[in-house]
Amino acid sequence: MKTQIQFVNTDSQISAEQLVQRKLDKLENKYDFIISADVLFKEENDNTGKGKTCAIRLSLPGPIIHASSNEESFEAAAAESVKDVEKQLKRKKEEMKDHQQR
Repeated sequence: MKTQIQFVNTDSQISAEQLVQRKLDKLENKYDFIISADVLFKEENDNTGKGKTCAIRLSLPGPIIHASSNEESFEAAAAESVKDVEKQLKRKKEEMKDHQQR
């Protein structure tokens, strides 16, 4: 799987980049139909104390899977976004099993 990670309005943070790469590698091992991943980290002004956003877009056969999370740190936002895309991947895998059985 090809992975592209970008940081917008902030400096690159190695810890967040490594965390998301490690989690995406695990997803790739579990769901071999993932083609590529685009990850966007963005810092925004937020009165609630949050403002660190991680958006993940996965390309795979069929519709694109997307998730985004706004948290207090990039690591927390990445973890939450990965959880969200994993839920969608589970549903996609079940749909693919249903179609193969027919």
